[in-house]
Parts: sequence; C-alpha cells; structure tokens
Amino acid sequence: MTDRTKYLIGAFLVFGAAFGFALKGIFIKSAYQYGIDSISLLALRFLFSAPFYIIIILRTRAKEATHPYIPKKIWWQVIFVGFIGYYISAYVNFLGLEYVSASLERILLFIYPTFVLLINAFLVKRKVTRLQWLALLITYAGIMVAFMKHFEAHQQKNIALGSFFVILSGLTYSFYLVGSDKLISKLGTTRFTSWAMLSALVPTLIHSFFYNRLNIFQFPAEVYVISLSMAIFSTVLPTYIFSEGIKRVGSGNASIIASIGPIFTIILATLFLGEPIWLEQIIGTILVLAGVFMVSWKGKK
Repeated sequence: MTDRTKYLIGAFLVFGAAFGFALKGIFIKSAYQYGIDSISLLALRFLFSAPFYIIIILRTRAKEATHPYIPKKIWWQVIFVGFIGYYISAYVNFLGLEYVSASLERILLFIYPTFVLLINAFLVKRKVTRLQWLALLITYAGIMVAFMKHFEAHQQKNIALGSFFVILSGLTYSFYLVGSDKLISKLGTTRFTSWAMLSALVPTLIHSFFYNRLNIFQFPAEVYVISLSMAIFSTVLPTYIFSEGIKRVGSGNASIIASIGPIFTIILATLFLGEPIWLEQIIGTILVLAGVFMVSWKGKK
C-alpha cells in the first residue's frame, strides 16, 4: 500500500468518524421529543455501548501473545480520566442539549481544541505563539457571532444556561484529552478507549439510580431505537474509526479533517429537526473552523 493510499484511507476514516460524531446531537434531540430525561438517555447510551467495548477488549487481549503488567496507579488514572471525559463531559453535554439547538451545540463544543491549548499553556507551561493567540481570538469571535443570533431569535429557552453546559462539556473533555496522552502510550489506543468508556458506565448508572431508581425501561420503543443507534453510530464506531484514521494521517491532519463536523450537524439538524440556518450562524461557524484549523495546523507543524 502506497503512502498516498494509506493517507486517503485514513482521511476517509476520519471523515466518517466526524459524520458519526455529528449525528449525536440529532439522536439526542430526537429522543427528547419522547419525554426522556438526560441521565436516563445517557445511561441507555452507555448500556448499549458497553457490550461492544467488552467484546473489543476480549478480542484485543486474545490476540496478544503476552499481557504486560500495568500498575494499579495507571488503571486508577484511566478510571479518573474516563469519569471526567465521558461521564461528566457527556452528562453536561446532554443537559445543554435540553436548551440549545443541535447546530449551536456542535459549534460550541467544537472549541475544545482551544481549551486544550490553554490548559497546556497554563498548566503544562507550553508556549503559545502569536498565531495561536490569533486563532483563539478568531474562534471566540465566531462563537459570539453564532451565539448572539440564536439569543436574539428567542426560539430557545434558557439558551445561556444550555450554552454554559455545552462549553463546560468541552472544557472537561479537554482535561480528558490532556490527561490521556501518556495513558494511551502505555495502554494503546484501543484498550485505553474501551476502558475509559466503560469506567463512565458505573457512575452513570449510580446517578440514574439516585435520580429515578434506574427506571429507564418505560419509555416508548422509539427511544431505545434511537439510543441503540447513538451507541453504535455516534459512540462505538466513530471512536475506533477516528483512532484508526489518526494512525494513518496523524493527529494534526485528523483534527483538520474532523473540522467538517459542525457543518455536518448544521445540515443534519436542518434536514431532520427543522432547525433554521441564519447567515450569522454560517459566518460564526466559518470563523470557528478557521480558528480551530489554525490551532490544529500549528500543532501539526
């Protein structure tokens, strides 16, 4: 296989993963139409996803000739970053979608690369260049342009609260990304991703138990079809497809290719949810993508 073919396959995988992730907001908003609450939907998502991750772990383990010893400290770190990145981040994201549109959610959530940049700057003491500061300025200007039009439309209640939850989701996911770097090198992408996702299942079920005594199987059948679809097409498949894409094109190129995600969501939200498209929203999205592209491109370089 030539390098060019390898790159094209990797780009196609990242492109497909971006489409899968873009579907998540559509699935969530669709499920909310049947009266399900955030924590119940999140619990169903993880319950339907868990068997796939368990099978993948067992298959990966069976293929290995030897099983290297991994200290308990590492496993506790995996549990912690999974708790932050998949339970807390996912829950506040689901909460945010109760108040904002799927398209605005994706725009707000997509600024997480800028959070990673800032976390590395202030906690890891990694230098931020002038180009990166400019990228941050452009990104947040785009957020303001897109956000203000939604706010002016008065078509969504508590839009500020919903936006806060979505931005908090992006921030917590950024801490997950920063913390996962060393763990991936020790466990491998597949094993780390699987265990991190599974570690979010337990706190989600505990949360659901205290909220509604795990009474999550009394919703219309459509909810379970949507939840299973979200587990397969917006959780399991894109997670591993994206990882395989990164192996072929590199993380910098993958980030740039994945920037198509918000465009996917806007189109899908218009087609399936009837959400309006405004000129300001398009301009804001272009600015956000430009800023994220600059951050990702600089990281690649």
